[in-house]
Amino acid sequence: MAFISISFKLIYLTALHWTTEYLDRVRELDLNIAGDAKASRILESLLGESDLGDLSRLISGYPVLICGCGPSLENDLHKIVEHRLHERFVLVAVDGAVKGFLDYRIVPHINVTDLDGDVNSILRANSYGCITVVHAHGDNIDSLSSVVPHLEGRVLGTTQHRPTPKLHNFGGFTDGDRACYLVDHFKPSFIVLAGMDFGSVVGVYSHSYNQIKKPRKLRIGKKLIQELASKSPTRFFNVTSSGEHIEGVRHISFEKLSYLI
Repeated sequence: MAFISISFKLIYLTALHWTTEYLDRVRELDLNIAGDAKASRILESLLGESDLGDLSRLISGYPVLICGCGPSLENDLHKIVEHRLHERFVLVAVDGAVKGFLDYRIVPHINVTDLDGDVNSILRANSYGCITVVHAHGDNIDSLSSVVPHLEGRVLGTTQHRPTPKLHNFGGFTDGDRACYLVDHFKPSFIVLAGMDFGSVVGVYSHSYNQIKKPRKLRIGKKLIQELASKSPTRFFNVTSSGEHIEGVRHISFEKLSYLI
């Protein structure tokens, strides 16, 4: 019986042409491959036709500010508002960071989420016009079924599984680095990161349902952003107040960013 199970898994993997990067994540985090596939099918069934035109018009040629859920987010949002940067950037919230924006009465243009952030804030932002980019994976099947039908605004789907006409795979793995890969795909003028600590402390806006996997996911997220910054023609900057250095991403102050923009 075990032999049949292993053989089926190998056939399943071969038939779907999994990438080396995905298999690395499977081994490192013991991901549920069948669950990822099931989540993708469910999300696809809940979505209408996919139109990337809105994302392209928003991002292409414009500066983009991506806010993660790290411990620095509260301070970084304060600085963003103080320097009125929210008026000069395309704003991307990473999952639960959308609540931080709404606390400042700011509606981000885009929310990249796997739905484990504050669901009420995700729904509110969507109802106010925020494009919600929902990611499917094996751990959020229940959330997909319960939350996506209540998203009444613009919704797009992503997957770490095989892409389809309705589900896109721009690259990346965690919400933060997937946001970077998505934005980079549409060729912004430059990308600025905030609230991206990548340390051992979990921010108040970040859901930490798995304390064992969380640090490993953060390491993967940081690594993938570094890889993207090293190969992309897009300039990357980091204004995160604290946290770890991200190789290839220049750290600048909010004052210098104000002059840059």
